[in-house]
Formats: sequence, C-alpha cells, structure tokens
Amino acid sequence: MVLAIVLVLLVAGSVLFHFLSPWYFTPIASNWTSIDDTISITFWVTGSVFVAVNLFLAYCVVRYRHRKGSRADYEPENKKLEGWLAGLTTVGIVAMLAPGLLVWAKFVDVPKDAAVFEAVGKQWHWSYRFPGKDGVLGTVDARYVSDKNPFGINPDDPFGRDDVLITSPEVHLPVGKPVKALLRSVDVLHDFAVPQFRVKMDLVPGLVTYVWFTPTRTGKFDLLCEELCGTAHFTMRGKVVVEEERAFQEWLSSYPTFAQSLSKVAGDADAGKPLYAVCGACHGVQGEGNLAMNAPKLSGQGDWYLKRQLNYFKHGTRGAHDKDVYGKQMAPMTATLADDAAMDNVVSYIKTLPDKPAQPTLKNDAAKGRNLYVTCGSCHGSDGRGVQATNGPRLAGMSDWYMVTQLKNFKQGIRGAHPKDLYGPQMASMAAILADDQATGDLVAYINTLK
Repeated sequence: MVLAIVLVLLVAGSVLFHFLSPWYFTPIASNWTSIDDTISITFWVTGSVFVAVNLFLAYCVVRYRHRKGSRADYEPENKKLEGWLAGLTTVGIVAMLAPGLLVWAKFVDVPKDAAVFEAVGKQWHWSYRFPGKDGVLGTVDARYVSDKNPFGINPDDPFGRDDVLITSPEVHLPVGKPVKALLRSVDVLHDFAVPQFRVKMDLVPGLVTYVWFTPTRTGKFDLLCEELCGTAHFTMRGKVVVEEERAFQEWLSSYPTFAQSLSKVAGDADAGKPLYAVCGACHGVQGEGNLAMNAPKLSGQGDWYLKRQLNYFKHGTRGAHDKDVYGKQMAPMTATLADDAAMDNVVSYIKTLPDKPAQPTLKNDAAKGRNLYVTCGSCHGSDGRGVQATNGPRLAGMSDWYMVTQLKNFKQGIRGAHPKDLYGPQMASMAAILADDQATGDLVAYINTLK
C-alpha cells in the first residue's frame, strides 16, 4: 500500500511541477510556433502515458498484492489486450512523429524571398558575412583563411569583393523578414542556436548547413554554441539584434566590404611617432612599460589588439567603470587620437619599437601555474605569443603585474561587463577558473617563463 501511495504522489508531483514550474521556454521571437506546438503534443502524449502507466502500476500493486492463501493466475497470452496496446502505441507514435514531419518539411523549404547571410563558427568566436549590392556571396575555401582573410573568401571571385564582413560576434537582422543563415565552421563542430527562435543546426567542417526563420519582434537575443567544441565552449556566445529595417541598414553600412578590407592602407609609423609622445610619457619611450605609472608594456603586442583597446578607451567601452582607476586615466588620453587613421599611425609606430621582455615582478610558483595555463593557451597560444584568430592577445614577455590586475578586473566585473565589450565577457568567464589571488599569481608566474 505504501508503494502505491508513493507512485500516486510521484505522478501528482510530476504533473504539478510541469504546470507550475517557473522554468519553461523563453517567449518565442520567430515564426516557428509550429515547433512549440509539436513539443506540446509530445508532452501530452508522453505525459498521458506516464500518468496512465504509473497509475495502473499503483492499481496493480494494490489489486494484486500478496494475500495469505491466495494464488496468482497464470495467463501467458491475451490477444485482445495486446491488440489494444499495439493500437494505442501506434496512435501515440503517429501523433508525435507526424507533426514533426510536417514541421521538418517547412524547415527545409526556404522561402524564395528570404535574405541570406552567413554565420561562421571558430573556436570560440562567431563572425558573419552578408552579400553586397550584387546579392550574391562569394565563394570560400579553407586554403584562403588567414589573419587578413579570416573568412577564407576567394580573392579571385568577383562576387566576393562586395561581401560585407562582420568580425564582431554581434549580428543584426531586420524584423519581420525571412532570413536564411548559411552555417560554416572553419575548425570543429559547432551549433547555431538562439532559444527564442526555436531553430538550431550544427556547423560541420567541410559542409555548409543552414536554418531559416523570420524574426517577429525586436530585441537582443543570445546566440549559443550548443555543441561541445572544446575548452572554451561555454564562452562561445554571440548576440542577435533584431531591429527595424532602417536601423539594420545603418548598422550594415558601418562595416567594410572584402575589397575595402584588402585595400586598407597600413598606418604611417613616421606620422605616429609624434602622436606616441603622449603615450611614451607613461608607457616609456620604447614602449617598455612603467609600473610606477601603472602603464603596461606595449612593444611587441599585436597591432590588432592595441587598435581595439584604443577604440574601447576612446568610446567608453573601457575605462568607464567606477572601480577601474587606471582605466579612467587612460580613457582621456585617447582623445589625442582624432580618428582611426591616427590610431593606425600610432600603432604602426609602436610596432617599430624594440621588443624586450618586461622585467618579472612576481615570485609565485610557476610550476603550479602551468596546469592553469592549459586553458589560457587554447586562445593565447601554447607559447603565449597570442592568436588573432581567437582574439587572444600576446601574454609572453608582457608586464606581469598588469596581467594580474586585469585578471582580477575581469573576475570582479570591473572589466568585460560593458555591453559594447564583445570579447570581455568571454575572458571574464575564463578568469573565473582562478580560485584566488594565489592561483592568479601562479598562472602569471608561469607566463613569465614563456619565451
């Protein structure tokens, strides 16, 4: 009898939890309500079976419980009962599968008027490509992938010259218009999933897969990789911003085409030399860094990273947090750089400075930091020299005290929390693996051993 009561309570609790639980689907933001309907049908079918089977089991426990002097009947076969079970099971399976087949037919049938864009996955970053005025995406090939051509676009394909390249993990889409997302991976398996859109699809190396949907409401939605893709899988996040057509076109026009990215003129080091005079007052004449001025070493750092940080300081993405004391000092200094050309010039001059390793200041246990660095090396390189493709700047030979400060800032939300810092949240998540200041010091002490 106790077992029967437990089974009944289990059924009642499960049903109540399903209907009263605060955890359920996020509000839908696409045309795929049919997927929600299909899932609801599956819940009703499997839920009904769950309730029926467990209540029947409770009934059997009571009805056929052991009684002194009674003897069980042996009935090896009951064709009528078996027929009913087979029939009901068939109906249940058809009820679950048939709607899914109808939805799948719509899923693979892309509307002819759907706009096309490409989402590219790479450990551990999203980027995007839109067709230009010709409306056609250029061909791509893995052999063309490089730091200057991260999308691997065929430089000889005229259709690719006007493709718009979005190197940010944030993509914008117009509301109310169907879009087809071509999905491509340049390394391992990834997965394109926006919970509010209800559709998802794997990115398979060597193939181009796709999904299509129509965003039905404006807003900003998380793009997740829902395929285990390596060490930093959990930090591979992007944003999908759905907005009105006019705002979308303004956003799209702010990014360069493939042809423009190829023709971009490098900065002028000679023009950057007088601009660097302001920087050198803190960072040193040769960019060697100055602990007394809280100015890290600049020489030897990747030009792409320096340019990004200058932009962040200039536009308030960095140096705006109340507790970022030294960032607040740096932010107004970028006002001396009038535009992108000035930033390019000063960065080009920094590239000419002698690259001498910064003097270590830590006495922590580098041996303990070695295991911790395995995770860091996935993005920054096993030798700590930085990897542009994974947005990991150089660490080896840089100012160790500065790295300690920034790791603490990431961990405490002082850095990486600004909504326009598209890469900071990823680093903030990774800094969480460091349990305490001792671990942080050990990690950076190991980085000091990298040559």
